[in-house]
Amino acid sequence: MEWTPLRSGDPLPHESLSKTATVVDRALAVHGYELDAAISAIDDATPGYGGLFDPNTDRRELRDACETVIDAGPNPAGEQERHPEVILYVDGSARGNPGPAGAGAVVQIDGETRAAVGRPVGARADNNVAEYAALQLGLRAVRAYDPGTLEVRIDSMTVIDAVWRDGSDDSFAPYSDAVAELLSAIPAHRWTHLVDSDPNPADSRATVGADIAAIGPG
Repeated sequence: MEWTPLRSGDPLPHESLSKTATVVDRALAVHGYELDAAISAIDDATPGYGGLFDPNTDRRELRDACETVIDAGPNPAGEQERHPEVILYVDGSARGNPGPAGAGAVVQIDGETRAAVGRPVGARADNNVAEYAALQLGLRAVRAYDPGTLEVRIDSMTVIDAVWRDGSDDSFAPYSDAVAELLSAIPAHRWTHLVDSDPNPADSRATVGADIAAIGPG
């Protein structure tokens, strides 16, 4: 089976975002949505001491810095690794529900974090859309590890019902369609429902994604 590298540079679909947040998302995609690497690259490309979340960086400077990251092209993809079991944490965050929304995902193997990704979903999106987007984001990251078995740890029963209990809703396309396609390439997968008291390392990535989604106007 042919697998797409984690760092393909291709942005994922999103809801409505400001012009600046859209360019930031494209820059994140260049780094496979690995937030730490992408934000460092954007900050390094910003003139002076500014950066992505520096209030002194104006929108034009931020967009120019992101275009520099985009023009540099995607990072080379490493060789695909094969692992018998992979754990994927996913989380979506929507402030105001609907409001600025972000998606986050963390890939763990043998208790070690192998990928931590995040992205903006929309300037005014609801939590269910953010959760779907988070699952799509995480499953794309998982492809680099070619799991024999995948456990998805998620707190959204709406997504669990739609994806694993055949309650799909066309209103969440293209996320739901993409999720079904990605899961079909994994030999075995199961879900674990997280309650509020359960730690979810993807939460902080979703929060950063929502921060980016809130950037605007311009």
